[in-house]
Amino acid sequence: MPWREVTPMSERSEFLSFASRRELTMSALCQRYGVSRKTGYKWRRRAREFGPEGLADRSRRPHHSPLRTPPEVEAVICQLRTEHPAWGGRKLHHLLRGEGVPHPPAPATITGILRRNGLLALDRRPQRDWQRFEELSPNGLWQMDFKGHFATSEGGRCHPLTILDDHSRFNLCLAACPNERAETVQDQLTGVMQRYGLPERMLMDNGSPWGSDAAHQHTGLTAWLIRLGVTVLHGRPYHPQTQGKEERFHRTLSVEVLARRPSWHSLADVQRAFDVWRAVYNLRRPHEALDHATPASRYQPSSRPFPASLPSIEYAPGDQVRRVQDKGRISFRGREFRVSRGFIGQPVGLRPVGDGIWNLYYCHQKIGQVDLTC
Repeated sequence: MPWREVTPMSERSEFLSFASRRELTMSALCQRYGVSRKTGYKWRRRAREFGPEGLADRSRRPHHSPLRTPPEVEAVICQLRTEHPAWGGRKLHHLLRGEGVPHPPAPATITGILRRNGLLALDRRPQRDWQRFEELSPNGLWQMDFKGHFATSEGGRCHPLTILDDHSRFNLCLAACPNERAETVQDQLTGVMQRYGLPERMLMDNGSPWGSDAAHQHTGLTAWLIRLGVTVLHGRPYHPQTQGKEERFHRTLSVEVLARRPSWHSLADVQRAFDVWRAVYNLRRPHEALDHATPASRYQPSSRPFPASLPSIEYAPGDQVRRVQDKGRISFRGREFRVSRGFIGQPVGLRPVGDGIWNLYYCHQKIGQVDLTC
């Protein structure tokens, strides 16, 4: 048998000890140890030239590696990984290429560099196949949600509000909010829309402050959005994958920002970290879903400006207009119908569709249906 892997040095020392006594021929001794005569003579020569150190295995690394990544590039890769420990080989490759590094190492090479330098963690997350859906153009659809809140050391809690453009994954809002109240969200949305304009539609879940339940989804906040000309969509109850891009963004936010600090002192402390990372995410971080482009390269502001005052509410000549009364109800044809508390004091329009069925509108958006046949 050849040298045993567990104690190659002792095996070779023993072999050479026997070979020096000349009690067995070299051929017989090599046969006993399961090595060739060439190997036996090689180890005897090394022992004579270098002593016991000559019995150690020598590195098989070539003396010259013309394709080896230059040390300065490897140092840059390690530094980037230290700054962004969640970024892997593909993301770092496209980042280097996007920032003008000539001939950046291949993603697999970068992964090897990270592994060699102890910077690669084993990913044990289960792999799932996803079917992606993407809005055709910027501002066609924004997704909005709160990420899970957490405490700050000065007291109170931070409620991160995030808004994402569906087409480009551009982060429009990353705000450290003190609560999840409608007025807080409206203030944030006002600033976002003043800068980036109005989207065509906005997608959100059924929770507060933009919903109450699946049957009566609208609130004063969504009524305000509809009046601005934004179509409001709600995801399916208990199906967070409807807002998959927001869910994915929240995981990235957790890994790259929140998990890197054991505690946060104040909302201002959190917001500073959010502002720094938001710039990295939008302008520098390659996004795999965008073929490693940055979100900012795929986004442009909306051509629909935020109005200085709310538009007036108008309905078609054939619509029956009713004002929503207390408890969110309207009276129509001698009967009461529940609409939503979010529209209290606002006019809504009823549009006939036949056989005693009327569609119910607030501004441009259908918000329900009235059935007089029941």
